[in-house]
Amino acid sequence: MQTNYPSFSNCAYAYEPLNASAIMREQVTDFQVDEVLGFAPDDTGDHFLIQIRKQNTNTNFVAEQLTRFAGVKQVDVSFAGLKDRHAITSQWFSIKPQPKQAPPNWFDFAQDNIDVLAVHAHKRKLRRGQLKGNRFRLTLRQVSGENSALEQRLEQIKQHGVPNYFAEQRFGRQGNNLDKAHALFSGTLRRVKRQQRSLYISAARSFLFNQILSSRLSAQTWQQPQQGDVLQLSGSHSVFAYDAEDSAIAERLSSGDVSLTGALWGDGESMATAEVAALEQTIATKYPVFIDGLASARLKPERRALSLRVPDLSWTWIEGGVLVLEFYLPAGAYATAVLRELCAVSSDMNNDGKV
Repeated sequence: MQTNYPSFSNCAYAYEPLNASAIMREQVTDFQVDEVLGFAPDDTGDHFLIQIRKQNTNTNFVAEQLTRFAGVKQVDVSFAGLKDRHAITSQWFSIKPQPKQAPPNWFDFAQDNIDVLAVHAHKRKLRRGQLKGNRFRLTLRQVSGENSALEQRLEQIKQHGVPNYFAEQRFGRQGNNLDKAHALFSGTLRRVKRQQRSLYISAARSFLFNQILSSRLSAQTWQQPQQGDVLQLSGSHSVFAYDAEDSAIAERLSSGDVSLTGALWGDGESMATAEVAALEQTIATKYPVFIDGLASARLKPERRALSLRVPDLSWTWIEGGVLVLEFYLPAGAYATAVLRELCAVSSDMNNDGKV
């Protein structure tokens, strides 16, 4: 089994690393995330949307407790995405009570480390990925380095964004999910639960994307269109081929209206052409087990933005070398992709989901 995949820490940076460091998650209140749905509740229907704020509790545990509280099957409770355990987070769950049975008072579900913030009737079940994004409030402690340099870097991030990497938690502890993906695709890992299988496949796909993005960062083309590029309209999954004759593209890229994209590997032809397609193919073929496995999984080829914009990034210094950051990220983006461009951040806690 191959175990020497390049780690996330080896991926290229957009900016020259600063001689600065900080501690994250020294206290549970240092990491706060609020989920933002991409729609308004219907306030009618046979499902319920329940907004829950939790602390030191993982998402799956809350879902299990909701199942017991309402006396329903596991399939009747769902959520849009995982949220960190070692944090204060708010997120939405959907639940469908038993037919012909009066629903419980959902606010009675509150317990240690779990609060019910809002309840709405809804017509449909909440599906995975069905959220607009997340709003973060992160407190960095024991910040070392020059404040002026850190603030200048924050301004750069606010103006130009950061590489839209899949962060290290996607790959598991010491990249274990990549080893599992290799074993799965090689046929040496046969008995695996559906959820774990999906996790390993996603890790392999994310790894290939990161290698493509890192290569374009090294070539300084992650925000400079090349022949054969594919662009994505910000805030949507709409993509279109780069037209060098379109004089408005440069301004649209600079403003963040559109972004260049990289391949999310699958079974089928890539939208990229010419030199971009050649680059992506060259990188992917270094990992034949992954590209063959992703094709066998029948995943549809997709594109992901190379740039992650953070236009509403704000920061506040607190006495004692404490830096508080606030920003919004769209669904699928990682706060650690932002932090790695600021300073070296250490934490003794593990993550359950996107940060």
